[in-house]
Amino acid sequence: MERNFPETLSALRKGRNISQRQAAADLGISQALLSHYENGAREPGLSFVCRACDYYGVTADYLLCRSAHPGDVSVRDSRLFLNEMRDLLNRAESALNNIEGEEL
Repeated sequence: MERNFPETLSALRKGRNISQRQAAADLGISQALLSHYENGAREPGLSFVCRACDYYGVTADYLLCRSAHPGDVSVRDSRLFLNEMRDLLNRAESALNNIEGEEL
């Protein structure tokens, strides 16, 4: 079963044994608003998502259910990034070699 934002937000709070009242106070919102977020009645803005990520120590991708990894990026994502960087470096080197060849 796939996770969704309300379930993830609620599970993070419950997994740390934090009351809804305490989490809401720590996050700077009312308990009623946090309840709405946790039951899916309302969607939060970006500032709340950022605060919640910091509060629970998770990435936005995890909180928004775009990643199964609550912390650092996955190895797969890291490899994709490295491959993209290698490709860019190779293209930059090739461009410099072309410029150098034209100058000779």
